[in-house]
Amino acid sequence: MSGQILVQQPGNTVVTDLGRFRGPRFGLPVNGALDQYSARAANILAGNGDNAPLLELTALDFRMTTTADLLISVTGATAVLTVGGRAYPQWEPVSVAAGETVAVRGINGGLRAYLAIHGSVEVPRLLGSCAPDSVVGFGVRLTEGTVLTVPRPVPPFRQPYFDMPLFRLAVERRSAGHEVLVDVTDGPDLAEFGESASLLFSSEYTVSPRSNHIGLRLGGSLPERVSSRELLSRGVPVGAIEVPSREELLVLHRGRGVTAGYPVLAVATSLGLDVLAQARPGDRIRFRPTSVAEATSAYRRSMLQLENLRQSVTTVLGLLGIGDSAGRQALPTAACG
Repeated sequence: MSGQILVQQPGNTVVTDLGRFRGPRFGLPVNGALDQYSARAANILAGNGDNAPLLELTALDFRMTTTADLLISVTGATAVLTVGGRAYPQWEPVSVAAGETVAVRGINGGLRAYLAIHGSVEVPRLLGSCAPDSVVGFGVRLTEGTVLTVPRPVPPFRQPYFDMPLFRLAVERRSAGHEVLVDVTDGPDLAEFGESASLLFSSEYTVSPRSNHIGLRLGGSLPERVSSRELLSRGVPVGAIEVPSREELLVLHRGRGVTAGYPVLAVATSLGLDVLAQARPGDRIRFRPTSVAEATSAYRRSMLQLENLRQSVTTVLGLLGIGDSAGRQALPTAACG
């Protein structure tokens, strides 16, 4: 039997997944959760597959009620999670009884929190993904009164002794501070900036309020291009660090277009992009050079941590008799583009 959740306070929330990986070949951005590590962890903790749709909450408070018993998890930026008025920890599975109100308030120590629901929610898909795309006007942005269907309710459970925490899972909880360190590899146009390219690593940059899911705009000391040759529009990777003007750096994020014509000084690593996803306007950014091999190794270690977490969750939820806790269940059927 399916259930529903009713959004009472939407804040700035969308339903998303890990991205539209088939999009770039059709000229569409990949989009998807900006903090991929936190999104994956939220789904794992809720017993879902990595790419199941979940809620991405940006900066503002969120509140919903449910007609069904749920199992949820909240990861990402530090926030206050309450269920039925009682505080619960982030980065752990949390049981919600039908009729209770779930609230996520006071997002800090970062910009984005992720709320996953066991069994996910039913939403449309385009090219295999529910990730919003502002270019084509696709996606689900929550408003007051939005109703989402949950196909797989979970009977509530509580620790029977003094209501102590039921879960103590070993998971790396990442949160951002006001000073952010981001690893980057050399960009294809590094040589065009001559000796001034070193400014990227010796300077501190400040996140502009004009930053969004397309890219972060950073003010500070800018490397200057020494070449005057014209660059043709070409494919650019997510994470490309461009110098489009003499006023700011631009770090392209998951909503970036697939082509651009500005010189690419460096490229933020996958883990660096997760860090940047949590940067708030006014936060200070420093860049640190790394090699492709080092970045690949760090990413693999991160994925191994998540796989170890999945194994722990599989064991715990399996003992509780909750669905396919390995997260390999079929995702909810939805319309495809």
